[in-house]
Amino acid sequence: MDKPNVSPHQRLKKYASQDIDEIRQELHLSPGGLREDQADRMRRRYGANRVGYSLRAPLWHHFARAFVNPFSIILLVMAGVTFAADRLLPAGFSRNGATVAVTLWMLLLSGVIRLAQELRAGHDAGALLARIQTTVQVRRQSGVVQIPAEELAVGDIVLLSAGDRVPADLRLTCTRELFVSQSVLTGESRVLQKGAAPLDTAGLSSLDSFSNLAFMGSVVLSGTAEGIVVEVGANTVYGSYLHELQKTKHSFDQGSASIARVLVRFMAALVPFVFLFTGLTKGHWLASLLFALSAAVGLIPELLPMAINACLIKGGLRMGRRQTIVKNINAMQSFGGMDMLCVDKTGTLTGDEVHLARWVDVAGQESDRVLDYAYLNGFYHSGISNHLDQAILRCSHIPQRQPHFHELAACTHRLDELPFDHLRKRVSVLLDAPEGRLLLTKGSVDQVLGCCTSFWRDGQAYPIDRRNRAGLRRTADGMAREGMKVLAVAFRPADGLDRLRPQDESGLTLLGYVALYDAPKASAAAALEALRGLHVGVKVLTGDLREVALSVCGQLGVPAAQALTGEELEAMDPAQRAAAVEQTSIFAELAPAQKALVVRLLRENGHTVGFLGDGMNDLLGMAASDVGISVDTAVPAAKEWADVILLKKDLGVLKQGILEGRRAFANMVKYVRITASSNFGSVLSIVLAGVLLPVVPMSSVQLLWLHLLYNILCMTLPWDRVDDEVLARPCVWSGRTLGRFMRVFGAIRSVFDLVCFAFLYFVVCPPAVEQRQFVTLFHTGWFLFALWTQVAVLHVLRTHRTPFVKSRASGVVWAVTAAGLALCTAAAYTPAGAWLGLVPLPGIYFAFLAAAVPAYLLTVGLAKRWYVKTFGELL
Repeated sequence: MDKPNVSPHQRLKKYASQDIDEIRQELHLSPGGLREDQADRMRRRYGANRVGYSLRAPLWHHFARAFVNPFSIILLVMAGVTFAADRLLPAGFSRNGATVAVTLWMLLLSGVIRLAQELRAGHDAGALLARIQTTVQVRRQSGVVQIPAEELAVGDIVLLSAGDRVPADLRLTCTRELFVSQSVLTGESRVLQKGAAPLDTAGLSSLDSFSNLAFMGSVVLSGTAEGIVVEVGANTVYGSYLHELQKTKHSFDQGSASIARVLVRFMAALVPFVFLFTGLTKGHWLASLLFALSAAVGLIPELLPMAINACLIKGGLRMGRRQTIVKNINAMQSFGGMDMLCVDKTGTLTGDEVHLARWVDVAGQESDRVLDYAYLNGFYHSGISNHLDQAILRCSHIPQRQPHFHELAACTHRLDELPFDHLRKRVSVLLDAPEGRLLLTKGSVDQVLGCCTSFWRDGQAYPIDRRNRAGLRRTADGMAREGMKVLAVAFRPADGLDRLRPQDESGLTLLGYVALYDAPKASAAAALEALRGLHVGVKVLTGDLREVALSVCGQLGVPAAQALTGEELEAMDPAQRAAAVEQTSIFAELAPAQKALVVRLLRENGHTVGFLGDGMNDLLGMAASDVGISVDTAVPAAKEWADVILLKKDLGVLKQGILEGRRAFANMVKYVRITASSNFGSVLSIVLAGVLLPVVPMSSVQLLWLHLLYNILCMTLPWDRVDDEVLARPCVWSGRTLGRFMRVFGAIRSVFDLVCFAFLYFVVCPPAVEQRQFVTLFHTGWFLFALWTQVAVLHVLRTHRTPFVKSRASGVVWAVTAAGLALCTAAAYTPAGAWLGLVPLPGIYFAFLAAAVPAYLLTVGLAKRWYVKTFGELL
């Protein structure tokens, strides 16, 4: 689960080493940009600018997701083998293509349903994203135009400015004070200055080394630039990185493969026995092969892909009504199976409405000079707008202060700046002001204080030493303990300085602090308690100071005995980290890569982890999680990475989504376990019948139709009720315990099948009966017994509770299963039954059925109690 190692491929390295004119000549470009017809040709040649799970992905991509999965592949292979065996039968044997036809029809129907739902989900999420569609400025022959980022073509000239997300891989042609962050790709919170000069790329490999390339996904922190698009979509570094990360995501895919492996192992073990026993005892080897293959198909629930898709789709539609859009339907299970949720503090636990609360000097006294310098720093910071600067700048809207701040901005002039980054955690601007040239710095208390050699008080500067350093923090720490975000403000004269370099942020004078407050949401405490009731642990991952995080979380009931900082986590050895992420609920002062580190550690500890994020600094955490969750107000990149989009950034909405995910998952598990165990019992019974009986107990066609009819009746499970205790805990989609479930309850089924065989052999159709009549009576008797027991046991095994009394199936399940049993039983007396080889049975058979089915259900009920007591689970 480590981050993939990403670096530019050879084509990008070539462009980095070339002069701009060489690139234009190679791509047949003019300085004025592409013509529209050129852009169309470039898109056809190099592809569209789409990456990841695109809402506008081509139809073939959705088609592959709908039809290609482990269960569909198994059934398709079995259908092919069965078709080949059927063709090999000698002319004297009757052929029946029902097995292949039914299997292929179910695969087709299942895939079509899944495809329709994925397209619908994509349309809904696309309509949401269209409101804030990412557009880019490009220079075309027709002039500078705004176009959707997905319509970019290789050769387009892109114009960048502060706050922009780089929309493709660009070879920069001109820059002006361009600073970018590549943390989404590298995981490092460094600010990089970019230029346009050609590079000697020999020996270069890391992304940070390519100073004339701007990579898709990077963020422009400040400055402006132009660049030629040289790679788009999946061919970009970002696109290939996203593809690698997707391989580590989605426990659903891993769980499906695990279940498929269990079923294949059962097939590999049992099918040869069916073939050998029926061949040795009956003497017809080709017929035995066909019967064994039919048994193999019968072992796999024929409608498994459809049932899984129906449960997921039903859950997805219900989640849609709960203000939740599921972009990737496979994420439904991860959403419901999530037992650990990582969230940022701002906007999730707090109201995301930051207000300026205080502006004080180092002694805690209100200071207008501190507010003025903080205002100028935010006003002239040209980097990405943030909620803290916005709150400070809103002070200029106070009626009595408007003239003052207007005059303050008018009499100062910005010369240069060093934008914010997650490593330095501060912003510096160089200004010409009436009192002279000034360097103003604002940011994290620790980081700014580390750049200061003096502090300002009562109109003069005093040196900072070991004795007063702790006292200077006392004011800031007190406000932080009240839950306020505290920023330090510092300055120094900068006469003779025209450009800023990082080393210029030294020798500063600490002026004071501004404190901002983001009140906890009224609904957050109740939502957190509800998540705890669902056994979902919540980890708060924030870049704020430890004291602020502890204060806010303490008000909301989050265990706040301790908090770990990113620096402390990095300093631990692997064993200590693994233990720390389990014991700690609050992680503060985290860089984006450290958020991802916490998520990866939790996953390595066996958790299914969700990450709720909405900003660029959350992308690494979302990518590292099992299910990325975003909101409709998030930055476009966050929605691009997300599997699930909440229409409201509220943990209460998240709780409802988790419940719907668990409901869909529980019904999916019911189908898989109950059907697989019943099918296994049938196949085991066939093996035993091959030893004990002179005939096979059921024809291959009847066996397939039995399983098909049963599976059709089970298709009502997506509409079934789910017990509260099942919804209360996360579940794991895995084949780890499926084999055990199949062995226990499949064996019970086989015991009662043997009782049925004995009754049919000795009572209903003794050997004295004419051979043909014997076979048809025997086949019909077991066909109906198998159908009744399989359908009835569904009502027992669908719940941990006492069936029919403390937990009843939904009305839909009752109506469909009852009607199905009645129609199938009556079919033995109709021409349709004759086509299947069914014949009317004597009354004594139905007396046996009336006694045997309740006895079977009672036995299964007792076995269920033992199973739950022994293994602590059922479904």
